[in-house]
Amino acid sequence: MRPRHLSRRALLAGGAAALTACSSTGSPQPSVRASDSPETLLLKDLIAEKERTIALYSSMISGGAQKLVPFRDRHQAHVNELRKYVTVASAPPATATATSTPAPAPKPSLSRLRELERKAAALRLRQLDRVSPGVAQLIASIGACEAAHALALPRSL
Repeated sequence: MRPRHLSRRALLAGGAAALTACSSTGSPQPSVRASDSPETLLLKDLIAEKERTIALYSSMISGGAQKLVPFRDRHQAHVNELRKYVTVASAPPATATATSTPAPAPKPSLSRLRELERKAAALRLRQLDRVSPGVAQLIASIGACEAAHALALPRSL
């Protein structure tokens, strides 16, 4: 057998790889986080909005309104889908800071939930033009579900 010799190209590539590996073992450089895209910001806002809606439903459910469980669960499914489009590095920040005082939430009621669902469904149409086709399809589906919720919520519990 004839011994194999490394070509000049292979030696240069190996040297470059070795230098890269050596330089990356030092102290880590602070990473510069790119600002979020308009679509990512919209998705974060939408996730935060859905979480507030889930909290309202949960509040009523804990007060005995078990009929609302399927409505809340659909909102949670929406949040789960939306999070697939937002990377972990750009997860939504905490909305309240240590110095801010959260505004007291109005008492949840069926009429408040119904109005919230109506407004959310109407808002989805205005959000479609700022996003990619796949996200637009998801937002449109969420809006359709919210519109159905506004109609399907019971009149009384």
